[in-house]
Amino acid sequence: MSYFMKSKPLASLLAVALGTLSISQANADLIISEYVEGSSYNKAIELYNDSNSSIDLSDYQLKFYFNGNTTPATSINLSGTINGQQTFVIAQSQADAAILSVADQINGSSWFNGDDAIELVNASGLIDSIGQVGTDPGSYWGDSSAKTQNMTLLRKTTSSADTNSSDNYDVVSHWDALVQDDFSDLGQYQGGGSTNPGDIGACGDAKTFIHDIQGNGLVSPLDGQDVIIEAVVTADFTASGQLNSYFVQETIAEEDNDSSTSEGLMVWLGSNAYNLSVGERVRIAGTVDEYYGKTQLTNITDLINCGTSPVPAPTLIQLPLTSKNDLEAQEGMLVEFQQSLKVTENYNLGRYGELVLATDRLFQPTQLYRPGADAQQVADTNELSTIILDDYRTGQNPETIIYPTGDLSFYNTVRAGDTVDGVVGVMDYSFSAYRVQPTQMPTFTSTNPRTSAPQLPGTGNIRVASFNVLNYFNGDGQGGGFPTARGADTFDEFQRQRDKIINAILAMDADIIGIMEIENDGFGSNSAIQDLVDGLNALAPANEQYAYAQPAESQVGTDAIAVGILYRNSSVSEEGTAVTTDAYPFDDKNRQPLVQTFRHDSTGELITVAVNHFKSKGSCPSDGSANEDQGDFQGCWNERRTEASSYLANWLATDPTGAATSNIMILGDLNAYAKEDPVHELEQNGYVNLTQTTDHSYVFKGWSGSLDHALATSELASKLVGVTEWHINADEPRVLDYNVEYKTQAQIQDYYSTDAYRSSDHDPVIAEYDFQRVKKKSKLLSKQSLWSIPGVWRTYAVEVPAEVESLSVTLDGGQGNGDLYVRHAKKPNPAKFNCRSNNKNNTESCQVSTPQTGTWYIMVPPRWFYFGANLEVEVTE
Repeated sequence: MSYFMKSKPLASLLAVALGTLSISQANADLIISEYVEGSSYNKAIELYNDSNSSIDLSDYQLKFYFNGNTTPATSINLSGTINGQQTFVIAQSQADAAILSVADQINGSSWFNGDDAIELVNASGLIDSIGQVGTDPGSYWGDSSAKTQNMTLLRKTTSSADTNSSDNYDVVSHWDALVQDDFSDLGQYQGGGSTNPGDIGACGDAKTFIHDIQGNGLVSPLDGQDVIIEAVVTADFTASGQLNSYFVQETIAEEDNDSSTSEGLMVWLGSNAYNLSVGERVRIAGTVDEYYGKTQLTNITDLINCGTSPVPAPTLIQLPLTSKNDLEAQEGMLVEFQQSLKVTENYNLGRYGELVLATDRLFQPTQLYRPGADAQQVADTNELSTIILDDYRTGQNPETIIYPTGDLSFYNTVRAGDTVDGVVGVMDYSFSAYRVQPTQMPTFTSTNPRTSAPQLPGTGNIRVASFNVLNYFNGDGQGGGFPTARGADTFDEFQRQRDKIINAILAMDADIIGIMEIENDGFGSNSAIQDLVDGLNALAPANEQYAYAQPAESQVGTDAIAVGILYRNSSVSEEGTAVTTDAYPFDDKNRQPLVQTFRHDSTGELITVAVNHFKSKGSCPSDGSANEDQGDFQGCWNERRTEASSYLANWLATDPTGAATSNIMILGDLNAYAKEDPVHELEQNGYVNLTQTTDHSYVFKGWSGSLDHALATSELASKLVGVTEWHINADEPRVLDYNVEYKTQAQIQDYYSTDAYRSSDHDPVIAEYDFQRVKKKSKLLSKQSLWSIPGVWRTYAVEVPAEVESLSVTLDGGQGNGDLYVRHAKKPNPAKFNCRSNNKNNTESCQVSTPQTGTWYIMVPPRWFYFGANLEVEVTE
């Protein structure tokens, strides 16, 4: 029996649907029946003629109203004829070939986005509309289940034409939603353009095997053909907001002997509806469709429920693969990963609900190796070591993010490096990647937990940090001026960002902090850097206040963002003059550095800190120069970054601050991984990279590495007691940041905390040093050409101050034989002394460690006689 909508085949249902439409839209010949708002230029409008007569379209126009305007920015005069019960598609002229192949009219004007209203009009007035003219909804009308942004919308058969374009617009009542860039129904009203492959037959009749549909290549050999299949339902993703699909698979007895062909298939329902359960065997008539690399069954025309059947056991998958196309042989099938996998990427968890899993944390090739064969091998292995764990839902920015177990929140996060076990589901393919749509919830283990503070020994006495503060822009500094060129869009967003950045810096407990990506608006009372210092000082103890280094220039360069140096004036003080340079290669691309020398107050040691932000790997040139991407994993602008390193090393050797010291530290976002040329150049100039290559400060496309560096001269490196890249940002999902767009009111609250985590996209780097006290020697007494004869003792008194490391008394020179006695508080004698030197000449010495404060007596008696001797008394503080 037929099982379409439980009882009726497509033809019957379509007749009912059209009859309903004729009643509800009796006064409208045309309606907008499909709306495509896809990626890039993928824009289209489908019209449907619900009458039995042809309509001349020359009297009709489509009008697009942008951003809440009441005047149309684009008007398209339609042409041609639309026959009764047929569709007419108008498309953007640069749309995807799949759209253009069904288009009846194209137009290259500016087309709509999700927040733009649309009218279909003719001489008699408004025929139909989408959206609300004169209103800017923000990003779209609707909600996550059906909205006018990044979706294809199919007109519900129960929906009437909207002839009032100024009233509130309800997307959900009028439209069913398909995923972005789904054009499979375009040009065929409610799937009505499909061809019925004929009588579906009975359960057990002849059929097309799924492995024949899948074939042993990347594209189905039966693409576009009508087929009848019979298989077991393995996954049901038909609930609202899900994939609108079932996955089916043939039994072991039906499999072929070719391991390169898949036995599973995705069945996309379109506007159809079925009530099936996992474990039911079904017979389905439809069309094979190779949809952006995925083989699926679409245009379903009939379905028979053949009862229940055992669900095939999952096929076991082991990473790494041997070839990037290995998973094609399991496309559409139930699969299982029995190994523990690690989260290597969570960037799109908030937007698409997906995680990238791998055998372990994956590193950037040039984080581990110099460019060359070894780096290429890392890249090749990385490509074979990942799988996407998806969430079987369509659309973007889901209201509930189902990973980890218990749903995502700020305090229930899933971090890169966490472990995932029990991955079982169907192998899907979309957006150019294989992905598992799970049929059971995996198990998440927090194997990379958060830490409340950087993990450092705590045995040092000075900390220096580097922190990219991710576009810290404070508007006009008085609560207004938003949005700015970068960073927060509103003052409320800025306050959320500010609280996180301030708490992160305070938790570092660093004495000197180099910062990147702060708004380059000078050093005035309303500047971003002053705002940051004010925020720190409001929370820091009164005896640990912060200040910033300021060069003679009013700004550090001309870029929208700049570097800066913060410091605690309770532990360090500026020495010399803060300086920057705009000399090549810091005249363009690379942001200007900022350099300052500091004196460590408790020891007196000097340290020079140079803070940098080199040119990024983006906005590549195409001029044939060495700054083009050379394909060696270093990205573009590598030469310019390397030139910056060379200049910087030579410049710092000249003591540009005017305070000379061999303790020099280069900090910042060098936009180069640990083994790339810019870092290598600094190492060739004698600098030591303090962090390990197996650590990271940034995660890009699932590969970890250090863009943020701390390099030191060998003299300074010898004083290092610990260094860490504090993983508060790179490992966290970006949806946990301060931004509020694309979040529900509940998410704005649940995904946020003022804690340091996801305060930026880069992790800070913190180095801890042990600076020893600079020994200061003070001379308390100096006597020249002393003499004495037997029986005459020369006595001297000196005052030793507090906190003295040692007391040194020496007698030398001349002739004869003098001795030396030293005693605290009282004159020494042959029986009582703190120190006695009794050599057979005038070369005598007494050293007293940590001498007591107060008067010390020195006596120089002759053993026989002496003359021309010199006495020196000094202390080391």
